[in-house]
Amino acid sequence: MYDHIGLKVRDLDASLRFYEAALGALGHRLDSRYDGGAGLGPDGAPALWLYEDAQAAGQGHVAFRAPDRASVDRFHAAGLQGGGRDNGAPGLRADYSPSYYAAFLIDPDGHNVEAVCMD
Repeated sequence: MYDHIGLKVRDLDASLRFYEAALGALGHRLDSRYDGGAGLGPDGAPALWLYEDAQAAGQGHVAFRAPDRASVDRFHAAGLQGGGRDNGAPGLRADYSPSYYAAFLIDPDGHNVEAVCMD
């Protein structure tokens, strides 16, 4: 469906602390870093790109597929430790579908970041 996503962030280091922690729980890692930007994802295939912009105002929503419910739980806990704010604890979201298990965090710039498993 998509190849990659780019988000503007005010503080690249703060955003990397959050995304490395939260997405590390889903098997993703920092794959590329350069002055003013970074890419995270599976080895050799960064799919989330962060671009430093002092005027950035987070308004987006990004959802990452998790392999299982335990990974969603780890994503939420690690993301909180990495500087994110809770926006919905791990749990079933039956209003989406009977098996929609997700957790939501607000990243350091205000983006709504989700991990979801539908098993």
